[in-house]
Amino acid sequence: MQMNFDELPEFQKEFKRLGRKYKSLPDDLQEFRNVVSVVPLGNSKHFNVITQTEVFYIVKARLFCKYLKGSSLRIVYAYFEQEQRIEFIELYFKGDKENEDRDRIKEYLKNQEN
Repeated sequence: MQMNFDELPEFQKEFKRLGRKYKSLPDDLQEFRNVVSVVPLGNSKHFNVITQTEVFYIVKARLFCKYLKGSSLRIVYAYFEQEQRIEFIELYFKGDKENEDRDRIKEYLKNQEN
């Protein structure tokens, strides 16, 4: 079955901003999509389910960036198992920010309930 992808507007802004700095980002994200299409909850210690509801999982993962030669980008997404859909919530550089935006995730959870 085909995985569908959505992005929050905040994610799109972050992607655009980081994409200017890290030229390989569009390819890196495509590669990431290929991986999570097959293993939505990840296949290694680089994936971490931070919240789980009856409907979806929120996962934080490492996004390997060729430009950075490694592990400094983090991506947060929601995986809807029934719908085979992934929605990207946040993208950030670990050097700029230690942790994910918990308020954004709370807001996201609240919006999903409605």
